[in-house]
Amino acid sequence: MSAPLPVRSAPARPIGATEPRDQPPGDARQAEIAALHARILGCRACEAAGHIPAARPVRHPWTPAQRTMIVGQAPGAQTEAKRYHFAGPGGRVLEGWFVAAGFSGDSWRERCYITSLTRCFPGKSPRGKGDRKPSPAELALCRPFLETELALVRPRLIVPLGTMAIELFVGKRPLDGVVGRLFEHDDALVLPFPHPSPVSRWLNDPAHQELVDRAVSLLGRCREDLEL
Repeated sequence: MSAPLPVRSAPARPIGATEPRDQPPGDARQAEIAALHARILGCRACEAAGHIPAARPVRHPWTPAQRTMIVGQAPGAQTEAKRYHFAGPGGRVLEGWFVAAGFSGDSWRERCYITSLTRCFPGKSPRGKGDRKPSPAELALCRPFLETELALVRPRLIVPLGTMAIELFVGKRPLDGVVGRLFEHDDALVLPFPHPSPVSRWLNDPAHQELVDRAVSLLGRCREDLEL
């Protein structure tokens, strides 16, 4: 048996109710998540508010075996088109991290519940580089979905990707101060990673590779010790 996980680095900032909630029975839990997914897919709030031209929300299938929750920023264009999270080049980087941590390349998506701060592709950045970051108004409209997912999925490990998702769980900190460290959120661990874009300047800086390698190593330890 491996040694216990290292002591958590710092308490995380809660994003929803801080009191733990009991899970509903299996059938009721499945029904609640199905109802939540129906609300997500039917949501047109950002379209009605004029934030995006057309809403095409994305949701990830849930199974009771999912004990890891991956939280990204927002769906990209390929995710919107293919209808599953991290459908583009970033998904291959993310898969590489999970496979290096001991997850199966064939089933890591099924073993994790994948979600994001907002549920629709926000469009390209007006500056012409990358995707537009969701606005505070868009984040606020989608936040109840994430809070409900956390309450129903009850992950043992939360993996926020990129600065916006990380900030929601551990507060505003530089990436090199959180990547490769474990935090706590209620009764779950939080393991931040950078956004898995293959063209990320931060990710491709050799000085940061050691931090990413440390995060991957911690992900492998979590997989074993938390039975993910």
